[in-house]
Order: sequence, then structure tokens, then C-alpha cells
Amino acid sequence: MKHMSAILGLGLLLATPALAQDEVLLQIDGAAVPFYAPLYAGVENGFFADEGIDVEFIYAGASDILTNIAAGNVQFGFPNGDAVIAAAANGLPVRVVHTTYQRGIGALLAKAETGIDSYADLAGKTIAVTSYGSPNYLQLQVGLAEAGLGLDDVQVELIDTGAIVQALQSGQVDAIVFSELRKYVLEGAGVEVDMILSNDFLPSFGNVVVTSASLLEENPDLVRRFTNAVTRSYEWTMDGNIEAALDIAMEKYTPTWAEQKPSLVTAFENTFAASVWRSALTDERGLGVADIAAWQANADILAQYDVIDEAPDASTFVVEDPAAIGN
Repeated sequence: MKHMSAILGLGLLLATPALAQDEVLLQIDGAAVPFYAPLYAGVENGFFADEGIDVEFIYAGASDILTNIAAGNVQFGFPNGDAVIAAAANGLPVRVVHTTYQRGIGALLAKAETGIDSYADLAGKTIAVTSYGSPNYLQLQVGLAEAGLGLDDVQVELIDTGAIVQALQSGQVDAIVFSELRKYVLEGAGVEVDMILSNDFLPSFGNVVVTSASLLEENPDLVRRFTNAVTRSYEWTMDGNIEAALDIAMEKYTPTWAEQKPSLVTAFENTFAASVWRSALTDERGLGVADIAAWQANADILAQYDVIDEAPDASTFVVEDPAAIGN
């Protein structure tokens, strides 16, 4: 009879349907690149499934992501913080529910041989940015102002994303304001580089998780489970699994990046895991926690430089602690 009971029990177990997963779209800023490896690894390791979530990744520019979030076309987005502030300033009902990147990764880069190690050293120099509408152009303006200089004291050149690093390497320009990550690319090519982080004078945020005000209000359980999975994905990556996360990304999502793995490991170890995904605040309270004062400072500077008409109140569109959602 024991065997019969076991067989009947197994039959009941097999007949029980699997719990349904919430299917969500996560729209990521830009394209599939290995910098999103923690999210890819989170899906492949089952961290989202453990929270009852089935994730599909799609991609778009930041402004399109926020428009789609507000319209309810996608459940979650992963745009940059500046774009979120602009969307909030324009009245879009979007909410930051996980401040994944605790700071921006914009930086001024110059060859060490030029002797440029502060914004004050830029007087009379040629500096490249990708466009007048880019966050890097704002960073240049604020950095110059902090040093008592203005745009009239330098020569600004517009060079597109695909050529800007080569322009510095070849000596076409004296410095570029672009991404901190390109420092590792240049050093991998044997170029010694000095760097000034823009976040030192302009608080900003890289990629953050956003959702709509309506989804946050109507289904906080889903939002909390999603942010729990995001946190677990980044914790796992930082807990000695950087190379494993990159391997996952390159095997399934970004195979054309495989040759750049060594420089990516360096970038992950020295930048992302060291001071982008974590901060003194997250060390105390957990990943994804927001520094509301820093968000407000970012918004105020965007308004000061006429990027937006008026700074929104950061506390109205940024959730301070994702772990408190729905509680």
C-alpha cells in the first residue's frame, strides 16, 4: 500500500499545473551589450523565474523607453537617469523603482602626456563630445564652470560615438568627455590616460529600473518581485561571478564581444562592482536604494542649464527603497 500511495502521490504531483509566470517586457537602453550581463545572468540563472517572472528583453533609446512605460506598452525599462528626470519634468507618469547605477559613468579623458588633470587645464584646448544634446556636453559645461571657465575658453568639436575614442588616440583632440569605460579600451591599446569623473561635480545616474505610476500602484507585488530579482542578479555578479556573468552574456546575448572580455572584466571589477552598482548608501541599506538628495541635485542642475524647464521634485518620481514597495 505504501508503494501505491507513493505512486498516487506522484501522479497528483505530475497532474498539478506549474504556477503561471508573470510575463513582462524589460526595455533596455541602446542595444544588447555585455554591460547588461548581470540582467542576462539573472534570467539564465533563474533569479527572475524564482520570483514568478518570465522576462523578455527588448531595446530602444531612453526617450522611447519612457514613452512606452508611460503608455503601458512595456512593464519595465532600464534607461539612464537624465532621461528619467526629463520625462518626469514633462509630466510623464514614470517611477524609478531601483537605482541600479548609483552614479553616472561620464568622464573627461585625456592622454597623460598632455598634462590635463583638471578642468582648469582645458583652457585653449580642443574637447570632443558626441552632440550638444548629450549628457556629456552638460558635464563639460558644469566642469568648466566649476573651474572658472566657460565654453568660450575652449574649442568644442562634435564627433560621433564610433569615432570619438579614436579622435583622442590619434591626437585629433586634446580631450574627450564621454564614458569612463573607454579608459580601459585605451589602456588596453597601450595609451596612458588621465581621467576626471563627471560625477565628482555633477551627481547623476546611469541605468535605473523604471515602471509606470499605474503599475506601481496597481501591482506593487510584481514590482517588488522584479526589483528583488534585479538585486539578486547584481549581488550574484559582484559575489565573485563577474567572469561567469560575462560568459553568459557572450554565449547567448552578445557573442560579437567575446574578444573584448579581458578589458570588460577590468571595467566590471574596477568601475561597476567597485563604485557604480554599489555605494556607501547601498552598503548600508541594500542595492537599488536611492539617494534622493543626489537625484534632486541632478534635476536642479539640468534646470539650471536649461536642459529642462523646471526641476521636478525627485521624491515624487523616485522610490527611495525598493524593498519597501508595497509595504
